[in-house]
Amino acid sequence: MSHDPLFCPLRLGQLHLNNRIVMPPMTRSRASQPGDVANAMMATYYAQRAEAGLIISEGTQIDPLGKGYAWTPGIYSPEQIAGWRQVTDAVHAKGGVMFAQLWHVGRVTHPDNIGGAQPISASAIRAAGVKVFVDNGSDNPGFVESALPRAMTQDDIDAVVGQFRQGARNAMLAGFDGIELHAANGYLINQFLDSESNDRTDGYGGSLENRLRFLKEVTEAVCAEIGADRVGVRLAPLTTLNGTVDANPQATYLAAATLLGELNVSYLHIAEADWEDAPLMPVDFKQGLRAAFPNTLIYAGKYDGARARAAIHEGWADMIGFGRPFVANPDLPTRLRHGYPWTPHDPATLFGGAEQGLTDYPVYGPQAEPQPA
Repeated sequence: MSHDPLFCPLRLGQLHLNNRIVMPPMTRSRASQPGDVANAMMATYYAQRAEAGLIISEGTQIDPLGKGYAWTPGIYSPEQIAGWRQVTDAVHAKGGVMFAQLWHVGRVTHPDNIGGAQPISASAIRAAGVKVFVDNGSDNPGFVESALPRAMTQDDIDAVVGQFRQGARNAMLAGFDGIELHAANGYLINQFLDSESNDRTDGYGGSLENRLRFLKEVTEAVCAEIGADRVGVRLAPLTTLNGTVDANPQATYLAAATLLGELNVSYLHIAEADWEDAPLMPVDFKQGLRAAFPNTLIYAGKYDGARARAAIHEGWADMIGFGRPFVANPDLPTRLRHGYPWTPHDPATLFGGAEQGLTDYPVYGPQAEPQPA
């Protein structure tokens, strides 16, 4: 299997990765309360999956106002940093490499999740029809409509850039090997980037160059803090998650990739639309991203072993993220290497709860018959 493209080693900045398999960020909503603190249960979960070439943590908020959903972890308090240190120590003990995904959800939240405050965003445009999970301590936890945000002032923008910078520093204190900026899936950076969620008339809106400015400033800040070789960025060119839509995604995201290449970030992580009947990302778009961005390209979105190997062989991808398969298959790289079958995940245990559906999925047993994966 030495010629299997998924198992060729790769250098990512100064890091040596054993394979091209990525465990991408997946919200599991199991942080300890109060305080949104990563815990020993989460450490077990990630360490079980340390065979991945790269693990990217679930989204972790850089500030209380950046929290979109109940029970998600933060990385702004000493207790949160210590909690994440448990996780990174466990992953490193198993030989794994782990980045922290830093996010601020912007408008994709509700006052119940952010201490009663009004959400902030690029513009005062509500994410129509978007629901978020809340736990206000009195009503039963559940989904509610996201709230109308207020447009960020320059002081707000400067403050959030500073929070991303501090979040990157805190991730290093917590033992992470690097950070990923969440600029995808309709969250705050994406709200500036996409044309239909940004109606600003200042230097952060209107032209494509202006809509890229917030992404540029945040990326520059974290690169200055921890080094560009420890920074990745996630983008989602064709998804319409959480109400963000761009009028010309190919132009917008090729420009974003060019910008991030100029800033020399370590990798670009492309989230493909993965729901039924989702728009397919054209191969010429992927080839354009390859031409625009000189460093490592990661793709994620309903890949199986055959599609993943083909993507790397064709040259437009360097690594492949397997999201839901990693939920139920802690030994997914072993299963990919040997063609073992994949265990399906239980959707009812994805968010919230305890060990069930998080740490209790077994590794492959000899009683199963191998089949292509």
